[in-house]
Amino acid sequence: MWVNAEFDTLREVIMHRPGPEIEYAMLAPKQFLFERPFRSREALKEHEALESILRENGVKVSILKDLVIDTADSDKAFRKALEQKVGETVRYYGSMETASDMKNELEKNLSILDSSTLFNTLILEPSLDIKKINQSDPGYPTIYSNLPLANLYFMRDQQAVSSNGIIIGNMRMSQRARETELTEFIFSNKFGRNNIKKISGASKFEGGDYIPAGEFGLIGIGPRTNVAGAMDFMNSGISSHDEILILENPLYDFMTGSERGSMVNMHLDTYFNIASDSVAIGSVRLCKRARGTVYQKVNTGSYEEGRKTTLYDYMREKHFEFIDLSVSEQISYSSNFLTISNGKILCIDSKLVMEKLIENNFIDKQVLDIINKEQNSRDYGNMFPNKAVMGNFGVDYITADLSELTGGYGGAHCMTSSIRRG
Repeated sequence: MWVNAEFDTLREVIMHRPGPEIEYAMLAPKQFLFERPFRSREALKEHEALESILRENGVKVSILKDLVIDTADSDKAFRKALEQKVGETVRYYGSMETASDMKNELEKNLSILDSSTLFNTLILEPSLDIKKINQSDPGYPTIYSNLPLANLYFMRDQQAVSSNGIIIGNMRMSQRARETELTEFIFSNKFGRNNIKKISGASKFEGGDYIPAGEFGLIGIGPRTNVAGAMDFMNSGISSHDEILILENPLYDFMTGSERGSMVNMHLDTYFNIASDSVAIGSVRLCKRARGTVYQKVNTGSYEEGRKTTLYDYMREKHFEFIDLSVSEQISYSSNFLTISNGKILCIDSKLVMEKLIENNFIDKQVLDIINKEQNSRDYGNMFPNKAVMGNFGVDYITADLSELTGGYGGAHCMTSSIRRG
Protein backbone atom coordinates (compact mmCIF):
# COMPACT_ATOMS: atom_id res chain seq x y z
CA MET A 1 0.00 0.00 0.00
CA TRP A 2 0.90 3.69 -0.10
CA VAL A 3 3.15 5.49 -2.60
CA ASN A 4 6.87 5.00 -3.19
CA ALA A 5 7.31 6.68 -6.58
CA GLU A 6 5.20 8.93 -8.78
CA PHE A 7 5.88 6.72 -11.81
CA ASP A 8 4.68 3.46 -10.21
CA THR A 9 1.33 2.21 -11.51
CA LEU A 10 -1.52 4.15 -9.95
CA ARG A 11 -3.92 1.84 -8.12
CA GLU A 12 -6.16 4.01 -5.95
CA VAL A 13 -7.11 7.67 -5.55
CA ILE A 14 -9.53 9.68 -3.46
CA MET A 15 -11.40 12.58 -5.07
CA HIS A 16 -13.95 15.06 -3.79
CA ARG A 17 -16.86 15.85 -6.08
CA PRO A 18 -17.42 19.63 -6.08
CA GLY A 19 -20.75 20.49 -4.49
CA PRO A 20 -22.66 23.59 -3.38
CA GLU A 21 -19.54 24.91 -1.66
CA ILE A 22 -18.04 26.05 -4.99
CA GLU A 23 -21.13 28.15 -5.72
CA TYR A 24 -20.03 30.41 -2.86
CA ALA A 25 -16.58 30.74 -4.42
CA MET A 26 -18.11 31.99 -7.67
CA LEU A 27 -19.30 35.08 -5.78
CA ALA A 28 -15.73 36.01 -4.78
CA PRO A 29 -13.23 33.81 -6.68
CA LYS A 30 -10.02 35.61 -5.69
CA GLN A 31 -10.93 35.64 -2.01
CA PHE A 32 -11.59 31.90 -2.21
CA LEU A 33 -8.12 31.50 -3.80
CA PHE A 34 -9.54 30.68 -7.24
CA GLU A 35 -7.91 31.96 -10.41
CA ARG A 36 -11.19 32.85 -12.09
CA PRO A 37 -14.94 32.22 -12.04
CA PHE A 38 -16.21 29.22 -13.97
CA ARG A 39 -19.39 27.39 -14.87
CA SER A 40 -20.06 24.99 -12.02
CA ARG A 41 -22.39 22.69 -13.97
CA GLU A 42 -19.76 22.16 -16.66
CA ALA A 43 -17.09 21.76 -13.97
CA LEU A 44 -19.12 18.97 -12.38
CA LYS A 45 -19.32 17.15 -15.73
CA GLU A 46 -15.56 17.50 -16.13
CA HIS A 47 -15.00 16.01 -12.68
CA GLU A 48 -17.27 13.06 -13.44
CA ALA A 49 -15.43 12.50 -16.73
CA LEU A 50 -12.08 12.60 -14.92
CA GLU A 51 -13.32 9.90 -12.56
CA SER A 52 -14.50 7.78 -15.50
CA ILE A 53 -11.13 8.04 -17.26
CA LEU A 54 -9.35 6.88 -14.13
CA ARG A 55 -11.69 3.92 -13.69
CA GLU A 56 -11.28 2.96 -17.35
CA ASN A 57 -7.53 2.83 -16.74
CA GLY A 58 -7.83 0.42 -13.83
CA VAL A 59 -7.66 2.94 -11.00
CA LYS A 60 -9.89 2.49 -7.97
CA VAL A 61 -11.61 5.82 -7.33
CA SER A 62 -13.22 6.67 -4.01
CA ILE A 63 -15.34 9.81 -3.87
CA LEU A 64 -14.81 11.41 -0.46
CA LYS A 65 -18.50 11.87 0.29
CA ASP A 66 -19.33 8.28 -0.70
CA LEU A 67 -16.41 7.05 1.38
CA VAL A 68 -17.75 8.86 4.44
CA ILE A 69 -21.35 7.74 3.88
CA ASP A 70 -20.46 4.09 3.27
CA THR A 71 -18.15 3.97 6.28
CA ALA A 72 -20.65 5.73 8.54
CA ASP A 73 -23.47 3.41 7.48
CA SER A 74 -21.40 0.28 8.16
CA ASP A 75 -19.32 1.34 11.17
CA LYS A 76 -21.20 2.50 14.27
CA ALA A 77 -18.09 3.95 15.89
CA PHE A 78 -17.30 6.06 12.82
CA ARG A 79 -20.92 7.20 12.57
CA LYS A 80 -20.82 8.29 16.22
CA ALA A 81 -17.54 10.14 15.65
CA LEU A 82 -19.07 11.83 12.58
CA GLU A 83 -22.06 13.01 14.61
CA GLN A 84 -19.73 14.39 17.26
CA LYS A 85 -17.66 16.19 14.63
CA VAL A 86 -20.77 17.84 13.20
CA GLY A 87 -21.90 18.86 16.67
CA GLU A 88 -18.56 20.59 17.19
CA THR A 89 -18.69 22.30 13.79
CA VAL A 90 -22.10 24.00 13.84
CA ARG A 91 -22.12 27.35 15.65
CA TYR A 92 -24.99 29.31 17.19
CA TYR A 93 -25.76 32.97 17.76
CA GLY A 94 -28.53 34.68 19.67
CA SER A 95 -29.21 34.68 23.39
CA MET A 96 -27.28 32.17 25.49
CA GLU A 97 -30.51 30.37 26.28
CA THR A 98 -31.59 30.15 22.63
CA ALA A 99 -28.15 29.03 21.47
CA SER A 100 -28.04 26.35 24.15
CA ASP A 101 -31.52 25.11 23.22
CA MET A 102 -30.59 24.90 19.54
CA LYS A 103 -27.36 23.06 20.28
CA ASN A 104 -29.21 20.53 22.45
CA GLU A 105 -31.86 20.06 19.77
CA LEU A 106 -29.25 19.36 17.10
CA GLU A 107 -27.43 16.88 19.33
CA LYS A 108 -30.74 15.09 19.88
CA ASN A 109 -31.43 14.97 16.13
CA LEU A 110 -27.97 13.97 14.90
CA SER A 111 -28.62 10.24 15.13
CA ILE A 112 -31.65 10.64 12.85
CA LEU A 113 -29.93 12.58 10.08
CA ASP A 114 -28.55 10.95 6.94
CA SER A 115 -24.80 10.55 6.78
CA SER A 116 -24.90 12.67 3.61
CA THR A 117 -26.45 15.53 5.60
CA LEU A 118 -23.69 15.25 8.17
CA PHE A 119 -21.01 15.34 5.47
CA ASN A 120 -22.55 18.37 3.75
CA THR A 121 -22.71 20.15 7.09
CA LEU A 122 -18.97 19.67 7.58
CA ILE A 123 -18.30 21.07 4.09
CA LEU A 124 -20.50 24.16 4.50
CA GLU A 125 -19.74 24.84 8.20
CA PRO A 126 -23.03 26.59 8.98
CA SER A 127 -23.88 28.96 11.81
CA LEU A 128 -27.42 29.58 13.02
CA ASP A 129 -28.57 32.95 14.32
CA ILE A 130 -31.96 32.58 16.02
CA LYS A 131 -33.98 35.71 16.79
CA LYS A 132 -37.03 35.43 19.05
CA ILE A 133 -39.66 38.08 19.72
CA ASN A 134 -40.94 36.37 22.87
CA GLN A 135 -40.83 33.02 24.65
CA SER A 136 -43.65 31.54 22.57
CA ASP A 137 -41.97 32.52 19.30
CA PRO A 138 -40.18 29.49 17.71
CA GLY A 139 -37.55 31.89 16.43
CA TYR A 140 -36.51 33.25 13.04
CA PRO A 141 -33.42 31.43 11.72
CA THR A 142 -30.69 33.13 9.75
CA ILE A 143 -28.10 30.67 8.49
CA TYR A 144 -24.55 31.65 7.62
CA SER A 145 -21.85 29.54 6.07
CA ASN A 146 -18.66 30.54 7.87
CA LEU A 147 -16.23 29.41 5.18
CA PRO A 148 -17.42 26.68 2.79
CA LEU A 149 -14.57 24.35 1.86
CA ALA A 150 -14.59 25.38 -1.80
CA ASN A 151 -10.99 24.23 -2.40
CA LEU A 152 -11.57 20.73 -1.06
CA TYR A 153 -11.81 19.27 -4.57
CA PHE A 154 -8.07 19.83 -4.81
CA MET A 155 -7.49 16.66 -2.81
CA ARG A 156 -3.71 16.60 -3.35
CA ASP A 157 -2.91 19.41 -0.98
CA GLN A 158 -4.37 18.46 2.40
CA GLN A 159 -1.98 15.54 2.80
CA ALA A 160 0.89 13.64 1.21
CA VAL A 161 1.11 9.87 0.86
CA SER A 162 4.52 8.24 0.95
CA SER A 163 5.95 4.74 1.40
CA ASN A 164 5.15 4.50 5.11
CA GLY A 165 1.73 6.11 5.31
CA ILE A 166 -0.06 9.45 5.18
CA ILE A 167 1.07 12.77 6.58
CA ILE A 168 -1.61 15.40 7.14
CA GLY A 169 -0.41 18.83 6.07
CA ASN A 170 -0.87 22.26 7.58
CA MET A 171 -2.24 24.76 5.09
CA ARG A 172 -0.67 28.20 4.76
CA MET A 173 -3.87 29.99 3.73
CA SER A 174 -6.61 30.42 6.35
CA GLN A 175 -9.26 29.75 3.68
CA ARG A 176 -8.02 26.15 3.50
CA ALA A 177 -7.02 25.50 7.12
CA ARG A 178 -10.09 23.45 8.02
CA GLU A 179 -9.65 21.07 5.10
CA THR A 180 -6.91 19.19 6.92
CA GLU A 181 -9.14 18.83 9.99
CA LEU A 182 -11.68 17.08 7.80
CA THR A 183 -9.26 14.82 5.93
CA GLU A 184 -7.41 13.92 9.13
CA PHE A 185 -10.71 12.89 10.71
CA ILE A 186 -11.74 10.80 7.69
CA PHE A 187 -8.35 9.25 6.92
CA SER A 188 -7.58 8.41 10.56
CA ASN A 189 -10.85 6.54 10.88
CA LYS A 190 -10.57 4.90 7.45
CA PHE A 191 -6.90 3.91 7.37
CA GLY A 192 -6.06 3.74 11.08
CA ARG A 193 -4.42 6.38 13.22
CA ASN A 194 -1.15 4.42 13.31
CA ASN A 195 -0.73 5.11 9.58
CA ILE A 196 -1.24 8.87 9.99
CA LYS A 197 1.19 11.59 11.01
CA LYS A 198 0.62 15.34 11.09
CA ILE A 199 2.35 18.65 10.44
CA SER A 200 1.29 21.36 12.88
CA GLY A 201 2.16 24.67 14.53
CA ALA A 202 4.27 27.14 12.58
CA SER A 203 5.30 24.39 10.15
CA LYS A 204 3.40 24.59 6.85
CA PHE A 205 3.19 21.72 4.39
CA GLU A 206 0.94 21.04 1.39
CA GLY A 207 0.84 17.86 -0.69
CA GLY A 208 1.32 19.60 -4.03
CA ASP A 209 4.88 20.37 -2.94
CA TYR A 210 5.89 16.71 -2.59
CA ILE A 211 6.89 14.37 -5.42
CA PRO A 212 8.23 10.90 -4.50
CA ALA A 213 10.60 9.14 -6.89
CA GLY A 214 11.65 5.94 -5.17
CA GLU A 215 15.19 6.33 -3.89
CA PHE A 216 14.76 10.10 -3.74
CA GLY A 217 12.03 12.61 -3.05
CA LEU A 218 11.44 16.27 -3.86
CA ILE A 219 9.88 18.92 -1.63
CA GLY A 220 9.20 22.46 -2.81
CA ILE A 221 9.08 25.41 -0.43
CA GLY A 222 7.70 28.87 -1.12
CA PRO A 223 4.23 30.45 -1.05
CA ARG A 224 2.58 27.48 0.68
CA THR A 225 5.09 25.01 2.20
CA ASN A 226 7.81 26.48 4.41
CA VAL A 227 11.22 25.16 5.45
CA ALA A 228 9.95 24.00 8.84
CA GLY A 229 7.16 22.00 7.19
CA ALA A 230 9.56 20.38 4.75
CA MET A 231 11.93 19.43 7.58
CA ASP A 232 9.07 18.03 9.67
CA PHE A 233 7.98 15.88 6.74
CA MET A 234 11.52 14.67 6.11
CA ASN A 235 12.10 13.75 9.76
CA SER A 236 8.67 12.17 10.31
CA GLY A 237 9.67 8.73 9.06
CA ILE A 238 6.71 8.75 6.69
CA SER A 239 9.00 8.22 3.68
CA SER A 240 11.92 5.88 2.95
CA HIS A 241 13.86 8.01 0.46
CA ASP A 242 17.65 7.77 0.60
CA GLU A 243 17.79 11.42 -0.44
CA ILE A 244 15.41 14.35 -0.30
CA LEU A 245 15.95 17.56 -2.23
CA ILE A 246 14.33 20.56 -0.55
CA LEU A 247 14.15 23.34 -3.10
CA GLU A 248 12.71 26.82 -3.35
CA ASN A 249 9.91 27.19 -5.88
CA PRO A 250 11.15 29.94 -8.22
CA LEU A 251 9.64 32.73 -10.26
CA TYR A 252 10.46 33.59 -13.84
CA ASP A 253 13.19 36.17 -14.24
CA PHE A 254 10.65 38.64 -15.69
CA MET A 255 8.39 38.46 -12.63
CA THR A 256 8.46 40.48 -9.43
CA GLY A 257 8.19 39.37 -5.81
CA SER A 258 4.62 40.65 -5.62
CA GLU A 259 3.54 37.77 -7.83
CA ARG A 260 4.74 35.00 -5.51
CA GLY A 261 1.18 33.92 -4.85
CA SER A 262 0.59 33.19 -8.52
CA MET A 263 0.08 29.76 -10.02
CA VAL A 264 3.62 29.91 -11.40
CA ASN A 265 5.23 28.78 -8.16
CA MET A 266 2.39 27.98 -5.76
CA HIS A 267 3.49 24.34 -5.52
CA LEU A 268 6.21 22.17 -7.00
CA ASP A 269 3.65 20.43 -9.23
CA THR A 270 2.67 23.74 -10.84
CA TYR A 271 5.89 23.81 -12.86
CA PHE A 272 7.38 20.29 -12.61
CA ASN A 273 6.28 16.65 -12.58
CA ILE A 274 7.55 13.16 -13.35
CA ALA A 275 6.09 11.12 -16.22
CA SER A 276 8.28 8.02 -15.99
CA ASP A 277 11.37 6.65 -14.30
CA SER A 278 13.49 8.57 -16.82
CA VAL A 279 11.40 11.54 -18.04
CA ALA A 280 10.48 14.74 -16.24
CA ILE A 281 8.11 17.35 -17.67
CA GLY A 282 8.42 20.94 -16.58
CA SER A 283 9.63 24.43 -17.25
CA VAL A 284 13.39 24.02 -17.68
CA ARG A 285 13.63 27.78 -17.25
CA LEU A 286 12.16 27.49 -13.75
CA CYS A 287 13.86 24.21 -12.86
CA LYS A 288 17.24 25.82 -13.46
CA ARG A 289 16.25 28.63 -11.08
CA ALA A 290 14.93 26.23 -8.41
CA ARG A 291 17.82 26.05 -5.95
CA GLY A 292 17.91 23.69 -3.03
CA THR A 293 19.77 21.40 -0.67
CA VAL A 294 20.13 17.63 -0.84
CA TYR A 295 19.62 15.79 2.44
CA GLN A 296 21.04 12.28 2.92
CA LYS A 297 19.28 9.71 5.10
CA VAL A 298 21.22 8.68 8.19
CA ASN A 299 18.51 6.37 9.48
CA THR A 300 14.71 6.27 9.50
CA GLY A 301 13.41 9.77 10.12
CA SER A 302 16.88 11.30 10.27
CA TYR A 303 18.66 13.17 7.48
CA GLU A 304 21.81 15.26 7.30
CA GLU A 305 22.40 18.30 5.14
CA GLY A 306 24.45 17.80 2.00
CA ARG A 307 25.29 19.62 -1.20
CA LYS A 308 23.58 22.54 -2.92
CA THR A 309 22.15 22.13 -6.41
CA THR A 310 19.27 23.06 -8.69
CA LEU A 311 16.24 20.95 -9.52
CA TYR A 312 17.37 20.72 -13.13
CA ASP A 313 20.92 19.61 -12.31
CA TYR A 314 19.69 17.16 -9.68
CA MET A 315 17.28 15.45 -12.06
CA ARG A 316 19.93 15.26 -14.76
CA GLU A 317 22.27 13.63 -12.21
CA LYS A 318 19.51 11.06 -11.71
CA HIS A 319 19.58 10.44 -15.50
CA PHE A 320 16.22 12.07 -16.20
CA GLU A 321 15.52 13.70 -19.54
CA PHE A 322 13.34 16.82 -19.69
CA ILE A 323 10.36 17.66 -21.85
CA ASP A 324 10.43 21.44 -21.64
CA LEU A 325 7.29 23.53 -21.13
CA SER A 326 6.96 27.04 -22.50
CA VAL A 327 5.55 29.83 -20.34
CA SER A 328 2.21 29.41 -22.15
CA GLU A 329 2.12 25.70 -21.37
CA GLN A 330 3.32 26.03 -17.80
CA ILE A 331 0.72 28.59 -16.72
CA SER A 332 -1.93 26.43 -18.43
CA TYR A 333 -1.36 23.63 -15.88
CA SER A 334 0.59 21.37 -18.25
CA SER A 335 2.85 20.04 -15.49
CA ASN A 336 -0.14 19.31 -13.28
CA PHE A 337 -0.75 15.94 -14.92
CA LEU A 338 -1.36 12.66 -13.12
CA THR A 339 0.99 9.77 -13.94
CA ILE A 340 -1.09 6.62 -14.50
CA SER A 341 1.84 4.26 -15.01
CA ASN A 342 5.48 4.40 -16.04
CA GLY A 343 5.39 6.57 -19.18
CA LYS A 344 1.63 7.15 -19.29
CA ILE A 345 0.01 10.34 -18.01
CA LEU A 346 -3.45 11.89 -17.68
CA CYS A 347 -3.26 15.58 -18.55
CA ILE A 348 -5.23 18.57 -19.72
CA ASP A 349 -5.23 20.16 -23.17
CA SER A 350 -3.26 23.30 -22.38
CA LYS A 351 -4.47 25.06 -25.53
CA LEU A 352 -8.08 24.99 -24.28
CA VAL A 353 -7.04 26.50 -20.96
CA MET A 354 -4.84 29.14 -22.59
CA GLU A 355 -7.65 30.21 -24.91
CA LYS A 356 -9.98 30.60 -21.93
CA LEU A 357 -7.42 32.65 -19.99
CA ILE A 358 -6.79 34.99 -22.93
CA GLU A 359 -10.44 35.27 -23.95
CA ASN A 360 -11.48 36.37 -20.45
CA ASN A 361 -8.47 38.63 -19.76
CA PHE A 362 -7.17 36.60 -16.83
CA ILE A 363 -3.48 37.06 -17.67
CA ASP A 364 -1.34 40.03 -16.60
CA LYS A 365 -0.11 42.15 -19.49
CA GLN A 366 3.55 41.41 -18.71
CA VAL A 367 2.95 37.66 -18.95
CA LEU A 368 0.63 38.04 -21.92
CA ASP A 369 3.39 39.79 -23.88
CA ILE A 370 5.66 36.79 -23.29
CA ILE A 371 2.92 34.41 -24.37
CA ASN A 372 2.21 36.38 -27.55
CA LYS A 373 5.88 36.21 -28.48
CA GLU A 374 5.88 32.44 -27.92
CA GLN A 375 2.79 31.94 -30.02
CA ASN A 376 4.22 34.01 -32.85
CA SER A 377 7.45 32.01 -32.86
CA ARG A 378 6.08 28.48 -32.67
CA ASP A 379 3.22 26.31 -33.93
CA TYR A 380 0.50 27.21 -31.44
CA GLY A 381 -1.57 24.24 -32.57
CA ASN A 382 0.98 21.89 -31.06
CA MET A 383 0.84 22.95 -27.43
CA PHE A 384 1.27 20.36 -24.71
CA PRO A 385 0.45 17.50 -24.78
CA ASN A 386 0.03 17.44 -28.57
CA LYS A 387 3.75 17.61 -29.25
CA ALA A 388 5.90 15.17 -31.20
CA VAL A 389 8.47 15.25 -28.42
CA MET A 390 6.09 13.26 -26.21
CA GLY A 391 6.40 10.24 -28.46
CA ASN A 392 10.11 10.79 -28.89
CA PHE A 393 10.54 10.36 -25.14
CA GLY A 394 8.15 7.40 -24.95
CA VAL A 395 5.42 9.24 -23.06
CA ASP A 396 1.84 8.21 -23.81
CA TYR A 397 -0.98 10.48 -22.70
CA ILE A 398 -4.71 10.69 -22.15
CA THR A 399 -6.28 14.13 -22.43
CA ALA A 400 -9.11 15.34 -20.20
CA ASP A 401 -11.00 18.59 -20.65
CA LEU A 402 -10.67 20.36 -17.30
CA SER A 403 -10.88 23.89 -18.68
CA GLU A 404 -13.60 24.90 -16.20
CA LEU A 405 -12.26 23.10 -13.12
CA THR A 406 -8.80 24.58 -13.59
CA GLY A 407 -10.38 27.92 -12.71
CA GLY A 408 -9.82 26.92 -9.10
CA TYR A 409 -6.03 26.79 -9.74
CA GLY A 410 -5.05 23.21 -10.52
CA GLY A 411 -5.20 20.21 -12.85
CA ALA A 412 -5.56 16.43 -12.60
CA HIS A 413 -2.66 16.07 -10.16
CA CYS A 414 -4.15 18.61 -7.76
CA MET A 415 -7.60 17.03 -7.98
CA THR A 416 -6.53 13.56 -6.87
CA SER A 417 -5.06 12.17 -3.68
CA SER A 418 -2.99 9.16 -4.73
CA ILE A 419 -3.40 6.56 -2.00
CA ARG A 420 -1.77 3.52 -3.56
CA ARG A 421 0.76 2.88 -6.33
CA GLY A 422 2.79 -0.13 -7.35
